[in-house]
Amino acid sequence: MERFPERDELLPGEKVMVDFFGMDVENQLLITYILSFSFLVVSVLSPLLSGIADVVGSKKRFLQFFCYLGSFACMGLYFFNQNISLGMISIFLASIGFWNSLVFYNAYLPEIAEPKDHDKISARGFSMGYFGAMILLILSLYMIMSSDETNGLYNVSIASWWRVEYSFIGVGIWWLGFSQITFKALPLNVYNRKKEKGYIWKGFQELKVVFQEFRKTKRLKRFLMSFFFFNTGVQTVMLMAVYFAKEEIEWGPGGGDTGLIVSILLIQILAAVGAFVMSRASGLLGNINTLKIVVALWFVLCVVAYFITTPVEFYLLAAGVGLVMGGVQALARSTYSKFLPETKDHASYFSFYDSTEKIGIVLGTFFWGLVYGITGDLRDSVISITIFFALGMIFLFFVPQKEKEA
Repeated sequence: MERFPERDELLPGEKVMVDFFGMDVENQLLITYILSFSFLVVSVLSPLLSGIADVVGSKKRFLQFFCYLGSFACMGLYFFNQNISLGMISIFLASIGFWNSLVFYNAYLPEIAEPKDHDKISARGFSMGYFGAMILLILSLYMIMSSDETNGLYNVSIASWWRVEYSFIGVGIWWLGFSQITFKALPLNVYNRKKEKGYIWKGFQELKVVFQEFRKTKRLKRFLMSFFFFNTGVQTVMLMAVYFAKEEIEWGPGGGDTGLIVSILLIQILAAVGAFVMSRASGLLGNINTLKIVVALWFVLCVVAYFITTPVEFYLLAAGVGLVMGGVQALARSTYSKFLPETKDHASYFSFYDSTEKIGIVLGTFFWGLVYGITGDLRDSVISITIFFALGMIFLFFVPQKEKEA
C-alpha cells in the first residue's frame, strides 16, 4: 500500500491533517465536507434539470451524461495517490454523476411498468445492483490481494502485476459498460415531446406547475415527509457504519480490514434477498404496512448497535442491516412511484424524491457529527439516529392507503 500514502490518510482511523488546495484540513472532515457539498449540489440541480428533461423528453440524455460523468470521474481516482485535491474533485464529480443519474433512472419506473408491477421491478433492480456490486467487489479484492503490493499475503499470483489504483479504473469501466444495456433498452422520448425555443425557461415553469400539483396530492406529500425522516436514518447508517465498526468493534490485531470486507459482502448478499422478501411482503400486507415493519426493524437495529462489541455480534448486525436495507430502498421507490398522480412529468416528481433524500443525508451526517462532537462517543451517535426512524414511523401512520382518504 506504499503507493497510496495520501489516500490512506483519508481512511477511518487516526486523525491527520491533509493539504487541500493549500489549506490544512482534518482528513475525516474533508471527505465529509466534499460528499455533503456534492449532495447539496445534487439537491439543487436535479429539480431544475428534471423540469427541462420533462419539457423536451430528454431523460435518457441526462441519464447518459451523468453516468458518463460519474464513471470517468471514478477512473480519475487512479491519480489519487499523486494529489489529494485531484482525488477529492474526482470523488465530488463521481458523487454528482451517480446521484443525479438516479433521478432520471428512477423516473422511468412509472413509464415502463404498470403500477401493479412497480414493487417487483423495483426490487429486482436493487437486487441485481447489489449482486453486481458484490461480484465487482470480489473481483477487485481478489486482484488486490494477489498483487505484489500486498506482498503475496494471500499466496496467489495470478494478478501479481495488479496495482490498487487499477481497481478505480475497473469500477469506472464496469459502470460505463453495463450502463449501455440500460441505454439500449430504455425509450428515448416516451411522450414524443419536441424541443422548442426557450425550453430552459419552460423547464422552470414546468417544475413550478409540478410543485403546485404535488402540494395538492396529500398522500404523496405525507409519504415524502415520512420518507425524509426514515431515509435520513437509513442513509446515515449506510455512510457512517464503517467509522463505527472501525472504532467501536474489538476486531483484534489485524482483523479490522478483513472483518469490514466480510461485513460488506454479507450486507450486499442479504440486501438483494431483502429487496425480494419485502416485495413479496408488500403484496400480502400492502406497501405502507410493510414499510412500518421495516422502519421498526431499523429502529431496533440501531438500539442493538449501541451495545455490540465483538466481531460476531457485528456480523449478525450486518446481516440484519442487509435485509432491511435492500427492502426499504426498493419499497420506498416503488411506493412513491405508485402514489404519483396521472402525469407525464415523472422526472420532476422524482427530483423531489431525490432532493428529499440528499437533504436528509446532509442532515443525518451533520446530526451524527454533532452528537459525536458533544459526547465524543460514536455509540451515542448511532443511538441518536433512532429519532429519525421514530419520526418516519409516526408519519407513516398518517399516510392513507388511497388518495381519496387523505
